[in-house]
Amino acid sequence: MLDLKTFKSALEQLEEERKIPKEKILDAIEQAMAAAYKKDYGKKGQIIRAKFDLETGKTDFYQVKIVVDETIAIINKIPTEKIEKEESDERVHFNGEHHILLEDAKKIKKGVELNDEVIFPLEAKDDYGRIAAQTAKQVIIQKIREAERTSIIDEYGTKEKEIIGGIVQKVERGNVYVDFNRATGILPVEEQIPGEFFQRGQRIRAYLYSVEDSPRGINLRLSRTHPKFIEKLFAMEAPEIQSGVVEIKSTAREAGSRSKIAVFSNDEHIDAIGSCVGQKGTRVNTITQELGGEKIDIIPWSEDPKVFVSNSISPAKVISIELDEKERKATIEVADDQLSLAIGKGGQNVRLAAKLTGWRIDIKGDGKIVKEEVGKKPESR
Repeated sequence: MLDLKTFKSALEQLEEERKIPKEKILDAIEQAMAAAYKKDYGKKGQIIRAKFDLETGKTDFYQVKIVVDETIAIINKIPTEKIEKEESDERVHFNGEHHILLEDAKKIKKGVELNDEVIFPLEAKDDYGRIAAQTAKQVIIQKIREAERTSIIDEYGTKEKEIIGGIVQKVERGNVYVDFNRATGILPVEEQIPGEFFQRGQRIRAYLYSVEDSPRGINLRLSRTHPKFIEKLFAMEAPEIQSGVVEIKSTAREAGSRSKIAVFSNDEHIDAIGSCVGQKGTRVNTITQELGGEKIDIIPWSEDPKVFVSNSISPAKVISIELDEKERKATIEVADDQLSLAIGKGGQNVRLAAKLTGWRIDIKGDGKIVKEEVGKKPESR
């Protein structure tokens, strides 16, 4: 005998903890009951449905028949070889267990039309519960898993391209598995900031760039090196960016070492760089700490390529700049004492400037010319 009180409590728990609507679970139960009934007592072609009463625990079973016209019944008495191919392709095979003629349906249900459903109650079987229990149980488990997967995809699909936080579940072969209560995320080695180490139970934030539905479950693909990660961090710290008053126009990043972001204010009364830096550097310092000390250059964006490219080479000061629009190449001249600053350690500064602006950049100074090809922009994952 089904304990309805316990059953209702279990439904409420599933709805609260797993975010699976009670209606979906009841629908899964009814489908399971109908499938089990048809397997043991049904006939080929029958449509069986079940209706479970949550208040009484009683299950009623019905057979459903689709209303068709007489031409379908007549044409199915004609041998297939005598029917034109076009008619044969569209032929509906009449089945007395699946169909009911319109003329007969009208005797049962007033106002019935073609393709309507006519429902016939089925007798309850005394031994149904014992025979069908295992079958129903397996189908119910499957349906609940499917409903849970759909619920998780719906929930995390809205969080895709955003930062989410979880607890480190385990670290295996360098890959970090993160627990988000209802789903598990994976932060691969290549998506981790160099030098980072994580321990089980540690809280972690990462950029969710993909939600994958695989045979083994829902996979949340995470990254802490993605350029969008730094943009979303600034959006969380700076209300001006969150509201859209200040925009991050482009980002160039070498995770764990240095990044450049180009910002622009849509309100002349609001300072784009000041919004990102924050009072006494609080905002940018918070982000730098999150990124393990990664240095961040905040560059004013300009629609004038000369101004933008000149700004991108910051902190070096530019004496002059020449642009080759056809080749999309910029030649920048700096003072001799600014050359090493413009180039950066290992060419990093000019390399990031090229990625940020999309221009090839040559730097002149101290009688030398340093060429930097534009780097590939980070791929969007």
